[in-house]
Amino acid sequence: MSFQAVTRLVKENLENRDLRTALERATREFEKKRARSLSIGGTMELFEEVALIKERSLRRIRELIKIACENLRENGVECILASTGEEALEIIGRIVGSGKLVVMAKSLTANELGLREYLERIGNTVFETDLGELLVQLAGEPPQHILAPAIHMTRERAAELISRATGRPVDPNDIDQIGAAARAFLREKFVAADVGISGANVIAADSGMIFIIENEGNARLVTGLPPVHIVVAGIEKIVENTLDAFKVVLATARSAGLPRPSYINIISGPSSSADIEQRRIKGVHGPREVYVVLVDNGRMRALEHPVLWEALKCLRCGACITLCPIYQVVGGAYGSKYFGGIGVAWTAIVEGLEKAVPLAYMCSTCMQANMECPVKIDIVGLIREVRRMGVEG
Repeated sequence: MSFQAVTRLVKENLENRDLRTALERATREFEKKRARSLSIGGTMELFEEVALIKERSLRRIRELIKIACENLRENGVECILASTGEEALEIIGRIVGSGKLVVMAKSLTANELGLREYLERIGNTVFETDLGELLVQLAGEPPQHILAPAIHMTRERAAELISRATGRPVDPNDIDQIGAAARAFLREKFVAADVGISGANVIAADSGMIFIIENEGNARLVTGLPPVHIVVAGIEKIVENTLDAFKVVLATARSAGLPRPSYINIISGPSSSADIEQRRIKGVHGPREVYVVLVDNGRMRALEHPVLWEALKCLRCGACITLCPIYQVVGGAYGSKYFGGIGVAWTAIVEGLEKAVPLAYMCSTCMQANMECPVKIDIVGLIREVRRMGVEG
């Protein structure tokens, strides 16, 4: 996106009263939740430990990919490495086929790939099941936050979208009613789905365990009901061992304002049972087939960069975005798959420098993002590096 296009969108967002109202409401709630979460004893020490875990794992990432895939296959999971976004789409497209009903749990990597849109183009019916992702899907809009995709929507807009989808009136002043209507709308999709697709918050190389944090319960249904489950995850989600993975999960949740997430899903392989003569059968109640598609898409190249590699430590907690004073005013829909200051670096990594450079100049370098990052990524340093790379061509 050009500087002129970014400037135009900033002006439009500044004049968007609904956007401002929604962001103000969401920011107030997030600040309260996160303050409570960070007050838990030992949290800062946990953040420091997880920063070291991520750095250590990234240094060994090529080895860990091999170890993770070996253990996933031992667990009965097909593990596939995709070098590019296009290759990832082709792999997933072959697994899914066409004419299928697909339900998706929130996955930033899937959004990075444009996976839902791709699966629809090849003839599938696809539903996002995270409430925020469902809302932006119904609106035909891109998400505006990595943690809360519909953060830019007021409850009035959410009620209108759900009412239109269900054909029933929904009271905009009753948020519980909006949630209940979405639940009823999606329930039959979960049961009838041919394929479920999820992301992963972290993958333990030593055990092949896949961890997914959630509050809604939709990821549990997406990964547990359909006969086929596909996990789409960036290679940076792999850590050395299962204990480290638990620590990453806890740090991510706390920094996201979730001291006690409702669900931490741990998946090691397909559903199975040996209750009949101790003979193992697959797909008893859950999936018969589980696939993990590990996505590179510029990440390996970024690891070789003296500055950009640090972006791969990101836990995707969303704190640096929500608490960014500029984001709170103008939102995050500027044609990139990632948002806020950390999104500048990620845009450079997965979408290219040309797209990232105009976004880098939206940052005031106030250091707020650096202060909020649980693993102490120098986000302002990343933004300055993207600016420098843009100037030098």
